[in-house]
Amino acid sequence: MSKAEKRSFKLYSKRAGGSDDALFIKLFDVLDHQKEYDEEAIFRKVPEIKRSQLSNLKRNLYQQLLTSLRLIQSSKNIEIEIREQLDFAQVLYNKGLYRQSRKLLQRSKNLAQERGLTVLFLEIVEMEKMIESRHISKRMEGRTDILKTESEQCLSILTNQINLNNLSIQLYGLFVKTGPIRNQQEAQLIREFFESNMPPLNYETLSFVEKVNYCKCYSLYHYILQHFPQHFRYTRMWVELFEENPGMKLFDPETYLRGMHHLLTALFYAADAERHETELKNLELFILKHAENFDTNLEVQSFVFLYTARLNKYFLEGTFTKGLFLVPELEKKMNHYDDFLDHHRRLVFWYKIACLYFGSGDNDKAIEYLNKIINYKAGNLVSDLQCYARILHLIAHYELGHYYLLEYLVKSVYRFLGKMDDLNVVQKEILNFLRKEIRTSPTRLKGAFIELRNKLEQYHESPHENRAFLYLDILSWLECKIRGVTVQEIIREKYLIGKETKKNGQP
Repeated sequence: MSKAEKRSFKLYSKRAGGSDDALFIKLFDVLDHQKEYDEEAIFRKVPEIKRSQLSNLKRNLYQQLLTSLRLIQSSKNIEIEIREQLDFAQVLYNKGLYRQSRKLLQRSKNLAQERGLTVLFLEIVEMEKMIESRHISKRMEGRTDILKTESEQCLSILTNQINLNNLSIQLYGLFVKTGPIRNQQEAQLIREFFESNMPPLNYETLSFVEKVNYCKCYSLYHYILQHFPQHFRYTRMWVELFEENPGMKLFDPETYLRGMHHLLTALFYAADAERHETELKNLELFILKHAENFDTNLEVQSFVFLYTARLNKYFLEGTFTKGLFLVPELEKKMNHYDDFLDHHRRLVFWYKIACLYFGSGDNDKAIEYLNKIINYKAGNLVSDLQCYARILHLIAHYELGHYYLLEYLVKSVYRFLGKMDDLNVVQKEILNFLRKEIRTSPTRLKGAFIELRNKLEQYHESPHENRAFLYLDILSWLECKIRGVTVQEIIREKYLIGKETKKNGQP
């Protein structure tokens, strides 16, 4: 809880009839000063609390805290406000004040409709139908047909939202577990799954919320299939929906921020550094303008999306050394939000930091962060990231000349990839190269690098083999070894050539 929330709780507890002597308030004060829960310390500091009372006191304190927080949130969260108005309408109805109850319901229904809160809208309509069916009034003529139509329309929208949300969460679950598709068989399974679960909808007739969910499903679907032009198309449509309805940005900032995150990711994979920078500035401006109104959840989400985009900017521009200045700030924020970061986000940040150090030539620091990923106990979660972390780990050791370790590490990675059923052609070529060319003479080595680059280039445009290049820019590393320059110089050169080409209007 923030200081303001704690202060509000104290004021609320006094208004609710409590006092400084109330046991649940004393319990709160003790717990507030504890860094770790210590039950014996509670009994020492508040001897009035009996051991048999503690369980009930904690339950009462928890209830009082939630009630206090709800009061604070009701002025900031329209959904809580509408639910509160529904409770008031029920109280008025119970008191026999039917007209006043109807007025309150109508006002709440208008708010729910404006914000696209379909579940609440349907609940209000159902309560209106209940009142009309039990109490005959002059309003009833024609009103029943209106309520019937509203509930049917609402039910249709709600059905679409549920189906789209179900599909979206299932697709996301598949992606987090395995990453992008690995072969034609997986691609076919994803297509069949998507086509059998995607409801037949006419996009133009959908409501705002339905359209957003529709775009989310197609965006994720094409991302998993690595159809990046289509992925970009639907993420752009997603963000444009909010641009066309600016009020929804403030009502549902999390969905807008998520859309911006996916748009920036699409631009990153398209290597469109110029537009990525433009959209990043838009994201930064929105967060700066509205951050003071963000709750904890939005703070965490905006941190994840903003710093992911900032890291990607350094990758696009080939300015890895410059990007290292962001690492201390990023780690500080990661520690601050440690309780709220999921496994996936934490591993992705570590991998990106490792890539920054690798790109800037600091292989020891790269290995340090890669070891965090390799030793992290996350089961089968983000297995794709685990695989490529191990391959980059091998390459970093190769750069440091740790040849005595490589033979063991290559076998270890082979076993891991075999266990994960994730050994693709690109990975095999990289592992075979590291195993065979460990002690190759300098005169032979350049030719070996050229040979490997030529082999891998043919897989770069492959719809199923190119996922390796999403995680690891192995071609730039090979080019730097062939030309005797740094990875950073190669990627920076590509960025500048692309920028000049775009400036001259060349395709």
